[in-house]
Amino acid sequence: MIRVFDFVFSLLGLVIGLPVLLLLIVIGLFDTGSPIFRQVRVGRHQKPFTLVKFRTMKVDTASVATHLASSASITRFGHFLRKTKLDELPQLWNVLKGEMSLVGPRPGLFNQEELTAERARRGVYAVRPGITGLAQVSEIDMSTPALLAETDQKMIQSLTVADYFKYIFMTVAGKGAGDRIVHKG
Repeated sequence: MIRVFDFVFSLLGLVIGLPVLLLLIVIGLFDTGSPIFRQVRVGRHQKPFTLVKFRTMKVDTASVATHLASSASITRFGHFLRKTKLDELPQLWNVLKGEMSLVGPRPGLFNQEELTAERARRGVYAVRPGITGLAQVSEIDMSTPALLAETDQKMIQSLTVADYFKYIFMTVAGKGAGDRIVHKG
């Protein structure tokens, strides 16, 4: 049932949001010259997939978990995209393709070995990764891998359709600050 919701809502989001997506692409061209960011992430059953989102960091930023990146790497437009969560919009394409769900554990990087191992141990990779979920609305990020994996496990063991919509609405309403970043003066 949730896959049906994912398909319908991601398709509607892409169609209705197309003007916004195009506007953000144009602004992103002026900001970084390369508005779309692609990165291989850990997917369902630990299979790799290419996540797409709007670029919020300078093009030459190292490929590390967001909480390990310097705040100086984030562009001014990137700060806006992150604050409004608009940087996540292109992931609707990943949801439409069945690589992700709207609700699920945020997909990590393969070099986040502690998180990957903890999630594997807890069976988190049995489900599609998501754009939002319990950890995100609880402001738990990838800087605390054990707590994140535990929270992801709790969510997937008890996720109902009502929870699915609750997490989506909480995210749209602005709950959850996203990953912490390293502030370097």
